Amino acid sequence: MFSFSTFRVQTLITVLPLLPYAVCTLEDKAEDSYSPFLSFITSTWHRRLYLYSAGALLFGIWFIVKKMALKQKSVNNTLSQKTANNADKREVVHVSGVKIFYGSQTGTAKGFAKELSDEVQASGLSCEVIDLKDYDPDDQLPDEGTNRTVCVFLLATYTDGKPTENAEWFCQWLEEASTDFRYGKTYLKGLKYAVFGLGNSVYTGHYNTVGKNVDKWLWMLSGSRIITRGEGDCNVVNSKHGSIQADFKAWKVKFSNRLKKLMKGDKKACSGNCQNGGTCNNKTKHEHGHDEEGSPTQSINTEEDVFESSSDDEGSGLQEEQKGPVVDMEDLGNIIKGVKKSKDEEQMVKLSKLNGVKKAEDEVERREMITPALRDALSKQGYKLIGSHSGVKLCRWTKSMLRGRGGCYKHTFYGIESHRCMETTPSLACANKCVFCWRHHTNPVGTEWRWKMDPAEKILQDSLEKHQNMIREFKGVPGVKADRYEEGLAVKHCALSLVGEPIMYPEINTFLRLLHSHRISSFLVTNAQFPQEIRNLVPVTQLYVSVDASTKDSLKKIDRPLFKDFWTRFLDCLKALGEKNQRTVYRLTLVKAWNVEEMLAYADLIAMGQPDFIEVKGVTYCGESTASSLTMANVPWHQEVVLFVQQLADMLPQYEIACEHEHSNCLLIAHTKFKVDGEWWTWIDYERFQELVQAFEDSGGQKSFSSLDYMAQTPAWALFGAEEQGFDPTDTRFQRRNKTKNISGC
Repeated sequence: MFSFSTFRVQTLITVLPLLPYAVCTLEDKAEDSYSPFLSFITSTWHRRLYLYSAGALLFGIWFIVKKMALKQKSVNNTLSQKTANNADKREVVHVSGVKIFYGSQTGTAKGFAKELSDEVQASGLSCEVIDLKDYDPDDQLPDEGTNRTVCVFLLATYTDGKPTENAEWFCQWLEEASTDFRYGKTYLKGLKYAVFGLGNSVYTGHYNTVGKNVDKWLWMLSGSRIITRGEGDCNVVNSKHGSIQADFKAWKVKFSNRLKKLMKGDKKACSGNCQNGGTCNNKTKHEHGHDEEGSPTQSINTEEDVFESSSDDEGSGLQEEQKGPVVDMEDLGNIIKGVKKSKDEEQMVKLSKLNGVKKAEDEVERREMITPALRDALSKQGYKLIGSHSGVKLCRWTKSMLRGRGGCYKHTFYGIESHRCMETTPSLACANKCVFCWRHHTNPVGTEWRWKMDPAEKILQDSLEKHQNMIREFKGVPGVKADRYEEGLAVKHCALSLVGEPIMYPEINTFLRLLHSHRISSFLVTNAQFPQEIRNLVPVTQLYVSVDASTKDSLKKIDRPLFKDFWTRFLDCLKALGEKNQRTVYRLTLVKAWNVEEMLAYADLIAMGQPDFIEVKGVTYCGESTASSLTMANVPWHQEVVLFVQQLADMLPQYEIACEHEHSNCLLIAHTKFKVDGEWWTWIDYERFQELVQAFEDSGGQKSFSSLDYMAQTPAWALFGAEEQGFDPTDTRFQRRNKTKNISGC
């Protein structure tokens, strides 16, 4: 501001120094005359000090006022800029709430959603858990980007890498939208999301496919990741934290930390340790250069970014060894050594599939098969767990026969004494995830042995001890027969069919020999996925192969095998079974509307393996399970099973129906070589078998024997068509009837 007063002050400052000269000149000219102007000039000169002071004072006041005005303007601009920045910051990163979407088949993802919801609500945010089948993405998903909601997707991968039933429509819509030009690449701009996938790494072809795809499709539509995608692994061997529950817990901690930062509106600065294992060379970029839209070019390899790139970028072992985008020559040797060491360690934990031969050198590094969570789940189901991978459980038929209420179908078909039978397994792991699994898939799965291994001696000793302890619990129980209680303490039979795949246990042959040395018969069941192990087996009393379907498609649908070459393995197992000299059995489980119409294909499989016996049993419904869609409608009536067996037997020239156990909804087709002089000999002479197997061992395998060498005659009550329908007349049939509730009030 330049005013007139300022001009006057400056004029005075300019004029005053000239006054002395003017005064002197005027005094010389005014010696003879008096002038008023001269008088004024003279007076001003004599008062010049006052004028100087007044000018300096005015200039100081002007200067101070000018400085104060400039300072106030600067303060106002700063406050205005801060207010605008804070408003923008709140608009971009403030979180109004969290929505958790889940796609679940077995209930695991749903449980994780509830667990995460509780934690989010504890932080003070509103949270909603949503089943994807109840959500319309076309109408609702774009709105999530405008109302400042964080969307979390917990998605399980089901059979063949497909989404679960409740997530099918959402995934289909999202995939189509990501490639449909009508939606546009910015359709979900502003959407903040996080993805956690649930899968099983034994399915190498489609591990966590659904989670990866949804993460990709959301990003393609300009959604913004707030954290790297998490992956939970049901395979305890490959799981980063030991179980899928532990994997989710670790990811949940990272998500909660990121959510807190978003709530505060802060962008967390780089910690200096990026995911590639190196040091960030440009912290300024990390601190100030975050892309609010989650661009992969501006948020690579750091969990400190507000929005992150794909977890696929987390890299291999080679990337983890690098210290930056450029590798120095002196570091190349260390990188190569690291990769070689990683491969060597991976090779050390592999075991040969040949029974009884261990190739692993680092036993300590391998994990236990039974994780704490798995131990709790199996214990609640009544399992008595042994060591790190085995278990024993009391069969309901053992309890039934202790009370004199009849035995299981193996008693009817083969003379097993159910109250002296121990049901156990040296391996809880399995290579299938059958839809009718009576354990509801609580046991682990795998295609090879990669866990810690307990010795066969300990497994058998602990199995016998725990089984006897369970029998002792029935001492004095009303209805339990004293003689059968005493007999039950002495185990005579062992059914290796509890759960899992016992043939996977590398020392299965040692375990079988130990059973026989204790004069305990061996009934071993395999799911027909390990042909070489079948060929390497020592003689067993009776070897079962589960034939749950007769075509490749139906077997894949019913057994849901882990091996990609499951059908080739299945057929090879049947051929291997045909090479055995001892008793062999096909076990067919009929699932109505799934496999009961494949009659001709079953006949072809029977011709391939030429088993001694064919057990045909209606599927047992073990209650509702999210692991499969099996219902009571899939359970065939006994007459339907009988009709199927009659039609099948008519197609097999060398087989006839021999026995029936109506209580178990099961029938036995036997090879006619066991029909001697019109009488069936399907039962087993167990003492004779022990003599034969001992001679086999003593001769080093030279003295072989066949199934006809230890057969025994079948009693009349066990035969098909008998009035007893397979129920032992020495026992008393117990019919459980539901009592009608009395509501009369009397």
